[in-house]
Amino acid sequence: MSRRRIGFWYRLAAVIVKPPLLVLFKRDWRGMEHIPAEGGFITAVNHNSYLDPLSYAHFQYNTGRVPRFLAKAALFRTPFVGMMLRGTRQIPVYRESTEALDAYRAAAAALDKGECVAFYPEGTITRDPEMWPMAGKTGAARIALRTKAPVIPVAQWGANLAVPPYAKERKFRLFPRKTLIVQAGPPVDLSRFYDREATPEVLREATEVIMAEITALLEDVRHEKAPAQPYDHRTARAEQRRKAAGEGTL
Repeated sequence: MSRRRIGFWYRLAAVIVKPPLLVLFKRDWRGMEHIPAEGGFITAVNHNSYLDPLSYAHFQYNTGRVPRFLAKAALFRTPFVGMMLRGTRQIPVYRESTEALDAYRAAAAALDKGECVAFYPEGTITRDPEMWPMAGKTGAARIALRTKAPVIPVAQWGANLAVPPYAKERKFRLFPRKTLIVQAGPPVDLSRFYDREATPEVLREATEVIMAEITALLEDVRHEKAPAQPYDHRTARAEQRRKAAGEGTL
């Protein structure tokens, strides 16, 4: 999709959002050459702040290939945000409902039309105490194996320093100015999965490959090593419940 086809609503969003981002933050964009110039593709992005969708969208807007996000359906019901989401043709996700599969059908259709679909494979802001990517959900892998569209891993860092997630005090930490780092990598090689049945095991394995690529990019950005095993929020909650039950029997 060229800049000529970005459309009115995305340009309007850029007019509203880009000026404050340019004033309040420094930028370190890396790997733009990995964003395909044409054809449908998926981006798989880590999630560590309520601000990072704007940071990532700014990065990709500057490549001329705007993303279509999968976003919670509830956001589409808010007055101004919902109008912008509909105008920019984002994809609503209806969790735990009969319409849940509609998002995947819409994503596949967008890819077939040569568009970019952006996934946050973790499904929510990371709960990892050190802000590393969590274990991913299988939605991005499912669509990638179905369509064979390229999957571009993207790591980002810095938005979480300005707008910390899950903070007890919801305060912006804008000064000194933070640097929003977004780094895209080469396509994830999923070819070994293409001829296999998309069983839950295959989807989990493909998801682990995607998350490993995102994590490796973030290691490069942070100059640190990630934990050997990604944080799994479901496992952690189950362990917390087990401990609480054990304490209750004392």
